[in-house]
Amino acid sequence: MAKKLEQLQTVVQERLGERLRDCDLDADRGELAIEVAPADLHQAMTTLRDAEGLRFDMLMDLAGVDYAAWGEDEWFTDTAEGTGFSRGVQGNNFARLGITGIYGVQEITENTGRRFAAVYQLLSVELNQRLRVRCFCEDDRFPVLDSVVDVWNGANWFEREAFDLYGIIFDGHPDLRRILTDYGFVGHPFRKDFPLIGNVEVRYDEQKRRVIYQPVSIEPRVLVPRVIREDNRYADRKHREEGASDA
Repeated sequence: MAKKLEQLQTVVQERLGERLRDCDLDADRGELAIEVAPADLHQAMTTLRDAEGLRFDMLMDLAGVDYAAWGEDEWFTDTAEGTGFSRGVQGNNFARLGITGIYGVQEITENTGRRFAAVYQLLSVELNQRLRVRCFCEDDRFPVLDSVVDVWNGANWFEREAFDLYGIIFDGHPDLRRILTDYGFVGHPFRKDFPLIGNVEVRYDEQKRRVIYQPVSIEPRVLVPRVIREDNRYADRKHREEGASDA
């Protein structure tokens, strides 16, 4: 498996050349992942489909990703106390409370060019090999990538889903519209700065005799799960209880 992945890595590097931004080989997991620039996305995908030694004729999946605050965690379980985990005591994730967005008031105006990305899972049926391709959008405020529907027809609904949930625009898509949320839905629910309680709620109005939208009436809340685990703080008590039951 490792040798086959190394051979695939060599072919990918030769075929894509300067269009290849990054190439990561994980032999332990049997995975090869690459990154291409937005300007090179369409040409790179066409090469991956057609080039000898690649022949990735199937797009198995396409998923949007929001890397905002990537690597930051508010669950510090190593400091858990009897009163609950850190998130239950004092959360530091603005998106959870729907206050200012994941970046905060100042940073949200900055453009990192590394927030939104599309990840493509490719399969070559002919050569029995897989490849993961990632491409970041250059503009965080208006994320745009080229559509690959003309490369793989199966990308049609995948791109609509990424647009619906993350707000990624796929330039050249024949019918880019929402596919999961309501027609009048505001925002993109998988973005990390989208409030967990949502923006609106619906109910049936007896007077108007129809379903209406209204502001969310519930307050933001934190749900702290109860975790049962082996813990040396309770080992002595458990031993005493077992000893008493044996007696």
